[in-house]
Parts: sequence; C-alpha cells; structure tokens
Amino acid sequence: MTAPRKAGSGRTVKGRKKPMLAADVTYVDYKDVTLLRTFISDRGKIRSRRITGLTPQQQRMVTRAIKNAREMALLPYLNR
Repeated sequence: MTAPRKAGSGRTVKGRKKPMLAADVTYVDYKDVTLLRTFISDRGKIRSRRITGLTPQQQRMVTRAIKNAREMALLPYLNR
C-alpha cells in the first residue's frame, strides 16, 4: 500500500512574465538596443518564446527588430 499524497505537492505555479508590458512597449523599434539586448543571449542568439514569455506576434516583432539592428550594425551577429 502506498502512502497518501499530501495536499501541497511543493510546486508553486508561477505566472507568465510579460516583459513588453513591464517596459510599457507597444511597438518594437530596431533602434531601441537596450530593449533588444534583453531578448538576446550572451552568445548572441535570439531567445525563444518559451524563455522570453512573449506572445507569437511580439516574438516576431522582436526577431525582425533584432535582425534589422544587426544589419545596421547596432547589435553584433556573434558575441565572441
């Protein structure tokens, strides 16, 4: 016979982060390098939606802005 389960399993449920609401951003601009750096890893890769907590539309806007900023040499392609 197994032991009865406790009511609390020890896990806490966290709410989703909303980085765009916290920064009060409605439009992602490629010139806003400080905001875009929060969505780039230390190796220079774009962080996934699962990690950033963005909606699909916001992730597409951020990705496009990062790629434009890289093309204009505001952000590096790789951070060696």
